[in-house]
Amino acid sequence: MTMGTNAQRSRYNRDAVLSATPVRLLTMLYDRLLLDLNRAEAAQQRQDWQIASDNLIHAQAIVSELSTSLNVDAWDGGEGLFSLYTYVSTAMVSANTHRDPARTRECISLLEPLRLTWHEAAELLPAAPVPIARLSGELGIG
Repeated sequence: MTMGTNAQRSRYNRDAVLSATPVRLLTMLYDRLLLDLNRAEAAQQRQDWQIASDNLIHAQAIVSELSTSLNVDAWDGGEGLFSLYTYVSTAMVSANTHRDPARTRECISLLEPLRLTWHEAAELLPAAPVPIARLSGELGIG
């Protein structure tokens, strides 16, 4: 890609995030999280440790964002979801430090059903604009 194409793609992704509803932002985060984990697992399988590490670290940042934005008191499953995020975060660190694709696969297996569920839930909700000030733009979810 050329420099201009990268800038255009970056601007498009930024605009997509800024105009997304809160539920769409959540599904975008889950999509990117699973993309990172699948890329990490593939890199681990071919022993490309730097690419695997980069993707696992980015996935950890997404899980951290999901954890910190979760209101555990808002619903009965909040504490369980927070515990899952904590477990998966620890598993990603282990997958990275021990170069263990099985741990990465475990994270994928735990998170993929949630990704699908959030997408299903998103289809049932009406669209609502998101306040621009809430977005940090550091997670590359576009």
